[in-house]
Amino acid sequence: MTPRSAARLCVAALLAAWLAGCGGGGDAGGGGTPTGLVDTTPYSTAGGAFLASADEAASVTTHTVTVSGAPIAYTATAGHVNARAPVGGAPEASMFYVAYTVPAMAGPNRPIIYFYNGGPGSATVWLHLGSFAPRRVVTHAPSTTVPLPQLVDNAESLIDVADLVFVDAVGTGYSEAIAPFLNQSFWSVDGDAGLMRDFIARYAAVNQRLASPTYLFGESYGTTRSAVLAHLMVAAAMRLDGVVLQSSVLDYNSNCDVNGIAGAISCEGSFPSYGMVGAWFSLTHPVPTDADAYAQQLRDFSAASYGPAATAWVKFRQPAAPALLNQLVDLTGAPLDAWTTNVDLDATTFRSRLLTGQLIGRYDARIAAPNGSALAAGGDPSSTLVTAPFTAAARSLFTSELQYTATATYTLLSNAINSWDFSHDGRNPPDTIPDLAAAITLRPSLKVLSLAGYHDLATPFHQTELDTGRLGAKPGLALRVYPGGHMTYLDDGSRPRIKADVAAMIAAQPPMAVADSAAMARQAATESPTSRPSASPLRPARIVIGSPIVGEDRSAFAQGGDPYLPPALRVAPSAPSPSGAALKVLVERKIAERRADVYR
Repeated sequence: MTPRSAARLCVAALLAAWLAGCGGGGDAGGGGTPTGLVDTTPYSTAGGAFLASADEAASVTTHTVTVSGAPIAYTATAGHVNARAPVGGAPEASMFYVAYTVPAMAGPNRPIIYFYNGGPGSATVWLHLGSFAPRRVVTHAPSTTVPLPQLVDNAESLIDVADLVFVDAVGTGYSEAIAPFLNQSFWSVDGDAGLMRDFIARYAAVNQRLASPTYLFGESYGTTRSAVLAHLMVAAAMRLDGVVLQSSVLDYNSNCDVNGIAGAISCEGSFPSYGMVGAWFSLTHPVPTDADAYAQQLRDFSAASYGPAATAWVKFRQPAAPALLNQLVDLTGAPLDAWTTNVDLDATTFRSRLLTGQLIGRYDARIAAPNGSALAAGGDPSSTLVTAPFTAAARSLFTSELQYTATATYTLLSNAINSWDFSHDGRNPPDTIPDLAAAITLRPSLKVLSLAGYHDLATPFHQTELDTGRLGAKPGLALRVYPGGHMTYLDDGSRPRIKADVAAMIAAQPPMAVADSAAMARQAATESPTSRPSASPLRPARIVIGSPIVGEDRSAFAQGGDPYLPPALRVAPSAPSPSGAALKVLVERKIAERRADVYR
């Protein structure tokens, strides 16, 4: 073993020893008599908020769901784990999570997936109640009929192939910093990802999952987090086998809708989404009969014709030739005057001009509502449509089914974006492709599965393809696109396909050679003295019925651009994002800096 390998194992051992020995912890493995929990902690999502101390307590209940025709008995654990600093073991934040585990399938080879949404400032209720947990909300997307808040057993749950942990970032849900830290302490690209690493390390240590095949599943800004987090985990010698990227925003500097300033960034990556949306409404000429084939035609046209024209407009305000303009109308259905005014057509204009008198969704452009209607009032009918049923379903799930009752407010969206530090690695807003590249470089066996929807205008599928194209040929990288929007899993036809693709990635993952966690912990205990705070006793509980939940303010959608990016950062990038040799140099520097930081 080289000195560097020994040092890396020592770092991982210290991490395991500190986090496993700090007391407390709800057993996500379940077992024993089901117990509910009444939590009277006054959680706050304000930037300056903090808890003086925090217990690690959880409600544990048992349930059964049928997946692929077979009943699966599972344990649901809803509560808190205290993320702890890898050096010194100081508690950083009380993280709210819901874990679904299958005791009958327990063992060292049972995979585990950590899910989180993005924002920044968004709770994980969307992935939790919409995607692959044992229970889900019925939406019938893309129907524009407001769905009732109905929870049903999820026939496409991933519980048959892995244990599932849904966790809320600090400042969302019931997650809050612990003194001397503030919520604001973790409202940055790097602070947020580092805290999620520490949560995963703590959860895995408490529940004996350090050696389990481990996967990350992030959505939207959660993919930004995943790229940074993957590098942090691999650099710390933590087990990580795969990363699932749902509706990616990996480089804020390349997405013209995130930027939101018409004509500031080429919309080449958005053009194929415009065409797929136009085809959905039968506005293209001709209307395609094969969606996948049409998507490829749009990709090819975007690269050969539209991309150069959009770039010429951005740089020189050069108008497009009449023949090209006619092609843009035929391929997308957007009116001629919209393209003439701005060849680099932005999504905000496209959404308001495609259907006369109607506004189409940003998150799912198949959903349209008349201007002035209640659905259109918030700026995105596809978002307004699902917020109320998800809010009501979350309350029902937590209190009635999981028997976790809190007196505090569960916050779906905090104001974290108002003071979020988007700077990362010298760029503001961030480009996290180098982080993902660093993780893959350090661990070539790492699997990365990108999931996208044809009708998502917030994080267009082709922009993700262009961004990940900077990585070059990677055998572990796979990209999948399905009918649907940002929350592609809400589509009843796409959800089974997504489940199958994620399950296939997990099944294909070969065993990863990792050091024995227990031996590493024993080694660390003999090499370094530790100071481990004991767990504080549970607070006295009183019976409380119900749990208020704060919804999201969607008015920012009407302003154009990404409502989760401050307007001050919506500027044209000063330099192109690195690729090729420049990216390789940056990745090597990142790896060297992280290695020096870890070994210090």
